[in-house]
Amino acid sequence: MGKKDKKNAVSKKALKAEKALKAQNKGASKQKKKASKLAANDEDADDANIDDILAEYAKEQANFLAVKIVPCDRPSKRLNPTLVASPPQHGRKELFLFGGESVNNAGLAEFYNDLFIYNVDTNIWRQVTSPNTPLPRSGHAMCVHPSSGMIVLFGGEFSSPKQNTFYHYGDTWILDASTREWTRLELKKGPSARSGHRLTPWRNYVLLHGGFRDLAASTTYLGDLWAFDITTMKWTQLEFPPNSLKPEPRSGHSFVTTEEGAVVWGGYSKVKNSQKKIVGKVHSDTWMLKLSPDLKTIRWERRRKSAWAPSPRVGCSMVYHKGRGVLFGGVYDTQETEETLDSVFYNDLYAYQINTNKWFPLTLRPPRKRPVAAERPVKNKSNELEENLKLLLNGPGSDGKDANDESQDISMNDSDSDDSDEEVTKVEHPITLALPHSRFNCSTAVMQDTIYIYGGMWEKGDREFALDSMYSIDLGKLDGVRVIWETFVDEVARAEAEDDESEEDYDDEDDEDDDDEDDEEVEEANAEEAPEEMAVDEAEELTEAAGGMAVVEPDPRPYLPHPRPFESLRVFYNRTGSAFMEWAISNNKDTGKRGKDLKRDAFELCEERWWERREQIRAAEDQYEELGGIGEIVEREQKTGSGRRR
Repeated sequence: MGKKDKKNAVSKKALKAEKALKAQNKGASKQKKKASKLAANDEDADDANIDDILAEYAKEQANFLAVKIVPCDRPSKRLNPTLVASPPQHGRKELFLFGGESVNNAGLAEFYNDLFIYNVDTNIWRQVTSPNTPLPRSGHAMCVHPSSGMIVLFGGEFSSPKQNTFYHYGDTWILDASTREWTRLELKKGPSARSGHRLTPWRNYVLLHGGFRDLAASTTYLGDLWAFDITTMKWTQLEFPPNSLKPEPRSGHSFVTTEEGAVVWGGYSKVKNSQKKIVGKVHSDTWMLKLSPDLKTIRWERRRKSAWAPSPRVGCSMVYHKGRGVLFGGVYDTQETEETLDSVFYNDLYAYQINTNKWFPLTLRPPRKRPVAAERPVKNKSNELEENLKLLLNGPGSDGKDANDESQDISMNDSDSDDSDEEVTKVEHPITLALPHSRFNCSTAVMQDTIYIYGGMWEKGDREFALDSMYSIDLGKLDGVRVIWETFVDEVARAEAEDDESEEDYDDEDDEDDDDEDDEEVEEANAEEAPEEMAVDEAEELTEAAGGMAVVEPDPRPYLPHPRPFESLRVFYNRTGSAFMEWAISNNKDTGKRGKDLKRDAFELCEERWWERREQIRAAEDQYEELGGIGEIVEREQKTGSGRRR
């Protein structure tokens, strides 16, 4: 029994080990199947994860490249940014402000590359952020090409925090006004790096002139001329014939477009004087650039100095408006030594009629107490214009039907339309009859007959003030300055009061005779370069000498209809549209234009004429107001038959 029990125990043990082995093998098989199944699932999961990862990467990249536009407070205080109006076809009343610089409390320079958009109706600022943005800069130039809607940016400068070294950009950027996206153009040929230059549109080009380059040891002023073709996106340098006349190199000048090319006025540069010392030179000359569409014919013509031209000054670049340039402010350094700098700052407003080479001071006047410019619709006037157009195009006795004529009136304010569905609530700003405080290097832009003035600098002694402010002035009415904001008034007033007190103390300590001698020496030393008297004062003297009657400039185009006092542009066009249509037809005999294209040309010529004679008409209106005003102007329909003479 003992052997049998022992044998049974061994058999049971072997059976148990066999069962355990089978169970182990079975478990291993299950684990293998499970692992295989998990592996298959893991492979599927890996495929799904890869797609998810790529989708996440794409989402992050899209967020990185996305243009973000958010409402914000107004821009921080800054100097030398650029301010441009949105393109006409954009259909929005917006201003674009980019870049600039400031000095912080520690006296270190800070440069900006932020883009702000201001809606002039709602008074709302929006900040645009995108990764593809030009690097921080100031002193750059921006220009809107009206027909293409492109906003072109070129150049600018950047400096070290203590402004010991400067860097100048030579890059070209395009800003899309609709998408707010920046595009940098990688060009092999283009203008050299610079700042203080100017851009202006002309036909299919954007023209660039002047500027300067600070090379630490010396400063180079430039006088070259370039044309950027908006169709090919390439720069071309315009060369002049040998020994031809051309403006001296300069920066900070005015450069505005004309039908023939462009006009240059003023600017600043440093030259050697008779003692071979480097001194600053303020330019007050005017040059007309004449171009041909293929850019093969090019020349500069120097213009005569016009009466009532602004006194010599810098920091007052003109902005283009309806065939004229509008200028505000500026500064002239009357005496510059190693220790002191005496300057005269201006806050006057001028209009320069480009075609006639005439300057006019623009003065504000209060709104009229009664509606002297009341307008009454003229019965069937539009129908009369349509009938005259048909007669002119097709001759008498024709039904005048034209497939190209959509029989629609030209809109006086096409850019009033806004493509947004948001409700527009116009904001009313306080109005003052005093022009903004004197300053130079303010940023200006014109939109729909209104000039906008942003920022600028003013100095008192050795202190500099960045004038944090923004204004608008209606160039047609000139009925006051709308103050969008200004935050510097108290600070400037304290500086002026402190300076006046220090001057009084200094005068009490010094001998009056010595002061008189010093004044005489200063006057003799600066006799040649002293600024002229204010043109406004000169105009007032001429007016007084003429017995209170305004001086009337000769009409450069007397063959065109002349606007009447208190006559708006719309009424002027209704009254004289047929005459301007005749001119439009005669000027387009070889172009094949008909219908609405001719009406558009006629209206543009009428609008140009209205602005051309605007200052003379305003002078006549002032005379009528002094005589008691005109209650109302009514345009009567013509009557047939004889009337009673009175």
